[in-house]
Amino acid sequence: MANSLLMPKATAVWLVDNTALSFEQIAQFCGLHPLEVKAIADGESAQGIKGMDPIITGQLTRDEIARGEKDINYRLKLSEPKVRVPESKRKGPRYTPLSKRQDRPNAILWLVRNHPELKDAQISRLVGTTKSTIEQIRERKHWNSANLQPMDPVTLGLTSQIDLDLEVNRASRGREPAQPVGDTLLPAALTERLVPAPEKPKDEDQELDANAVFAKLSALKSKDKNEDDDQE
Repeated sequence: MANSLLMPKATAVWLVDNTALSFEQIAQFCGLHPLEVKAIADGESAQGIKGMDPIITGQLTRDEIARGEKDINYRLKLSEPKVRVPESKRKGPRYTPLSKRQDRPNAILWLVRNHPELKDAQISRLVGTTKSTIEQIRERKHWNSANLQPMDPVTLGLTSQIDLDLEVNRASRGREPAQPVGDTLLPAALTERLVPAPEKPKDEDQELDANAVFAKLSALKSKDKNEDDDQE
């Protein structure tokens, strides 16, 4: 459960205008820098922000403000809220252990080469890096580009296979399927054109050869008979 100040800068504007608290006290209570509170008091900052009364919102009491005005070293305390608001999960880059951060550039290089459809924001979520680092590796401007080796981030333990597949599926939506690379099966229509003509049956060839032999023998017999008739 969260117990944090609502609209810190608007609250600071109200405290500057309506109390005698010091800049340090207001800065500590609102989570701002004292110079930023001074800029609000000088009209150099938060000019378009309307002050919000923390007493009305139940985050500060009049007695607490009075204590602070009497003692410059007193630190204001946020009142306990009547209604608890669940703390929202912070969205940001994935945390990477120190022992694995040295492998992160290799994982980025692997993702850039093997999944070019991934956006920089997706790669950042997967391995917990910045867009500038991704851009440097993509354009080979990284200080250690010569020594980088593409390595699967799942194998390195930087992300899970489920998260990687999820990001890849998101990036692939609405995109045309990639053309196959390397040796693949040819379409059936194309293979039919490449099939050679069937050879003639051997029996048919043998039949043709036999007919030719008998015809040649008959011609020789006729020639021999004619020669015998001429000799008589």
